[in-house]
Amino acid sequence: MNKRIIAFAAALAALVSCSSDRNSVLKVYNWSDYIDESVIPEFEQWYKEHTGEDITVIYQTFDVNETMLSKIEKGHEDYDVVCPSDYIIERMLNEDLLLPLDFASIPDSLNYISCNTSPYIRGMFSAINPRIDANDYSVAYMWGTTGLIYNPDFVTDEEASTWDVIRNPKFKGQVLIKDAPRDVYGPVLIYLKQKELAEGSTTLQDLMWDSSDESIAAVEQYLREVKEGVLGWEADFGKDQMTKGRGVISLNWSGDAVWAIEEAAQVGVNLSYVVPEEGSTVWFDGWVIPRYACNHKAATWFIDFMCRPDIAIRNMDVTGYVSANGAREVLDSQIDPELDPIDLSYFFEGADSVRVDPVLYPDKAVIDRCALEHDWGEDTEKLLAMWSRVKGDNASSMTYIILVAAVVLIAAAYFVTTASKRRRKHHRR
Repeated sequence: MNKRIIAFAAALAALVSCSSDRNSVLKVYNWSDYIDESVIPEFEQWYKEHTGEDITVIYQTFDVNETMLSKIEKGHEDYDVVCPSDYIIERMLNEDLLLPLDFASIPDSLNYISCNTSPYIRGMFSAINPRIDANDYSVAYMWGTTGLIYNPDFVTDEEASTWDVIRNPKFKGQVLIKDAPRDVYGPVLIYLKQKELAEGSTTLQDLMWDSSDESIAAVEQYLREVKEGVLGWEADFGKDQMTKGRGVISLNWSGDAVWAIEEAAQVGVNLSYVVPEEGSTVWFDGWVIPRYACNHKAATWFIDFMCRPDIAIRNMDVTGYVSANGAREVLDSQIDPELDPIDLSYFFEGADSVRVDPVLYPDKAVIDRCALEHDWGEDTEKLLAMWSRVKGDNASSMTYIILVAAVVLIAAAYFVTTASKRRRKHHRR
């Protein structure tokens, strides 16, 4: 039977199974530590004021994209709103797991999406899936870059300007690599393909589709060389290790960099963040309504509420990540007169010289050398197999000792660090 027919039949069955009391319940499934939770009861009140209807939000969290996807794809869970990453949005579109968005039911005076969506974000979301415009099915929530957190007391700016610093023997045993294969594969492949990029025989975006055996083998060989100096492959403890001075380089995400830089400053550790000159990747998370949702109306209003500028600012402040909201109020909230001016005209209209944190909002020159990652479909298994081989082969006893020690230290500090601002687990595969 045709896959689309199966999906339609399953969705119809889900609608039939949705009880009438689901009209007053909204089920939201989001990343851990990825929202100012005080906005949830405010949404319930706002929804009541503008629709006259009661709504109760059931809010649940996940730490891995694939956990969320499996619950919807295989378990047909009736979540009304979820927040997947870009490549998962692409996969869900391909598998007919998303419902189209329709904001016609929201009055123009309350529609915060159409007037606040950055042209850059809209353009990037249109590139998520080559066959289907993701803007019709998703609204961007947060975004960022992949780069290097480094300690400038030990690593010079020049050394940190290239991805090859993670292979530099000078820093052996002091390099932390994010346990996120696609976010490591992309930058490494970009580094290895500098000649082809310079010649024009390939582009950054072409490389994001490159799942060839040749390229995977080249990245694997490079990572085996990098592995000699790796302190740990980490899902979430890398930024902690950097703030404690136990590492000097961490391949990481910009949002974690913001948290690490601020935390480190409080204990006298100096950290910086850079997107290496060869180029890198940008990533996005977005709100979607899954195929088996039972409360499409409340889901639509919730997504709209998340795009209200003051709500976007509060979510940024709590999570440390950057809102995809292009409202001028959001930009104004980030202005710091002590910072050097940068060009954000790609994101905010007329913002070609504004003083904001370049870790949060990269300068246009940085964005121009970044590309969007893509879902590889069945070839994803090749990536995961390569990653498993790199991490699993010939691990030294010292590596295990360091990792065990790190786990113990993190566990001991749990009650302190979980109360800290700007902390978020986010595991992309």
